[in-house]
Amino acid sequence: MDLTNRSELIQLLQKYNLWTKKFLGQNFLINKEALTKIVDSAEIQSTDHIIEIGPGVGTLTKELAKKAEKVTCLEIDKTLMPAFVENLIDYKNAKIIHMDALQFTPPETPYKVVANIPYNITSPLLNLFLQAKNPPKSITFLMQKEVAEKICKPEPNHTVLSLQVQLFGDPKIIDQVSADSFLPPPKVNSAILHITPNPKVPHDKALEILQLAKRAFTSGRKKLSNTLPDIKEKLEKLSLAEKRPQHLSISDWEKLCN
Repeated sequence: MDLTNRSELIQLLQKYNLWTKKFLGQNFLINKEALTKIVDSAEIQSTDHIIEIGPGVGTLTKELAKKAEKVTCLEIDKTLMPAFVENLIDYKNAKIIHMDALQFTPPETPYKVVANIPYNITSPLLNLFLQAKNPPKSITFLMQKEVAEKICKPEPNHTVLSLQVQLFGDPKIIDQVSADSFLPPPKVNSAILHITPNPKVPHDKALEILQLAKRAFTSGRKKLSNTLPDIKEKLEKLSLAEKRPQHLSISDWEKLCN
C-alpha cells in the first residue's frame, strides 16, 4: 500500500469512513520525495528509538519503521487507529498510543523525534522536547514554512520562538514543501526543519532567560528600559537600556540574568 498515492490514500480513508479534521491540523503527506527527505535528514540508525507525533494513517511511520529499532507514535485521533494498524501490520516495531502528545513524558533513554506535526501546536511541542530533562538526539519536523523561517532567524533578529529554540539547539531548514504535497492542501507552504540539541547555557538559566524575554517581547518593539523597568540599572550598566528585545543576542540575555 503506497499512501503517497492520492487514490490509495482516499481508498483507505473511505474504507474506514475517515476524513481529515481541520481542528486537529490534519493534512496527510502525499509527496514521496518530501517523505524521503524527512527520513534522510533524521539520519536514523538501526538502534534508534523514534517518537512520532500525529502519525495519522502511518505514511511516515512505515518509512521510519524500516530503519529504526522502535517507533512510538502518539495520536490524539482514535478514529485513525484502525487504518494505521492495517497499514503497519507488517511492522511489529511500530506502536501507536492514543494520547495528546503535549501530555507525553519524554523517555529517559536516547530517542529522536520525527513528525509531520499539527501546525497549531508547533511551539508547545518544541518546548516539550527541547526543555525536557532528557532532550532528543535530534528533532525533524515537517511544519509551516513561515514558522520554520522565524525559528532560524539569526542574531540580532530574534523572536521569542527563535530564542527559545536556539537557546537549546541549532535549527536548520532542510527543504521547502509545497501545499499540493498534502491531502487536503493546507493554506500555507511547509518546510522540513531539523534541530540538533546544543544547549547554549545551563538548563535552569535558559528557562530564566525565556521568562525574562517573554516579558520583554510582550510589549512589541518598545525599548527594554520601558518593558523591564525593574532591572533598568542593570540594563544601563550593560548598555542595553535603549535596545529592543529582538536585537539582543543570547549572550546579552545571559548577562541580564546573571
